[in-house]
Amino acid sequence: MDVENINYSSEFILVVDDEEFVREPIVAMLNRLGFKADAVGTGQEALDKLEEKPYTFLLTDIRMPGLIDGLELIKRSKESHPDVSAIAMTGHSKEFNYVEVVNTGAADFVNKPFSIEELEAKIKRAIIERNIRQELNRLSITDALTGLYNQGHFYARLRSELARAKRQGHNLALILLDLDGFKQYNDSFGHPAGDKLLQTVGKIINGSVREGVDSGYRYGGDEFAVMLIEADATVAEMMSVRIRNGIKEACDLTASAGCAVFYDNLTAEELVGEADQRLYELKERKKNRKGLKRVPRN
Repeated sequence: MDVENINYSSEFILVVDDEEFVREPIVAMLNRLGFKADAVGTGQEALDKLEEKPYTFLLTDIRMPGLIDGLELIKRSKESHPDVSAIAMTGHSKEFNYVEVVNTGAADFVNKPFSIEELEAKIKRAIIERNIRQELNRLSITDALTGLYNQGHFYARLRSELARAKRQGHNLALILLDLDGFKQYNDSFGHPAGDKLLQTVGKIINGSVREGVDSGYRYGGDEFAVMLIEADATVAEMMSVRIRNGIKEACDLTASAGCAVFYDNLTAEELVGEADQRLYELKERKKNRKGLKRVPRN
C-alpha cells in the first residue's frame, strides 16, 4: 500500500461551524480540491451525521454554542468512530494550544482565516498519518505469506464475533482446514514450491468467502481457518466443499476440513476444539481407508 497515494475523491469530509458564512466557503474550497464534503452548524448535528454517512474526516470549529463544542465533538467522535481523522479550526489561537487540541484526538489544528493551500497541506498530512497507522495495523494482523489474517487476529476476532452472536442471537460457523500430504509435497518439490502452494490456498479462501463479512486465516503451517458470520452447519459444509474443490482443482492436492457451529455458551477455545476434533476424525478415516487399500486380497 502506498500511504502517500491519496485519492481526494474517496475522502468524505464533514465541516462543522456555527457560522454559515464560514462553513459554506470551506465546503466550496474542499470541493475545489476534489474532496466530498457536507456541512452542519452544531456538535450534535455532527454526531448525528457521523452515524448516517461514511465520513472519513472531521473539520470542526472549536468554539461553538451548546453543550458540545469542537473539542468535545472530537473527543466523542473518536470514541464512536476511531477511524475518522479530525482537524480543529479556531480564530482564537491564543485560547488553545496544540497539545490541548491533540489530546482530544485531533490530528492537527488550523487558525482561521486560512488559505486553500494551508488547508490542503494540513488535511493531506493527517490522511498520510492515518494511512500509515492503518497499514501498520494491517501488517500486524496479516500473515505475510498468504495475505490471510494471522492466528493472533483469529482469536481476537473470534471472541468478538462470539460475543456478538450471543448478544444478537445470530449463527456463527467455523471451518478448520489443512492440506493432505503437505509435508510430502514440501519434501518432493521443496519449500519455495510449498510456499507458492500456500499462497494459492490463501487466494482460494479469500476468493470463496463473502468480502467484508466472512474472513480467512492462516492458523499455522498448512492449517487454515474460515469464520462464517450468520451461517449454519449447512452453509459451513457448502463453503468447506467449495474451498476444498478449489484447492483440488488449482493445486492437485486434497484438503481435509472440520466444521463447528456456535451454540449455548461455547468459548472460542471450545468452538475451535469442536472443529479440530471433526478435522482429526476425518483425517483418521482417510488414513484408515488408505490402509485398507494396501491390504492384499487372497
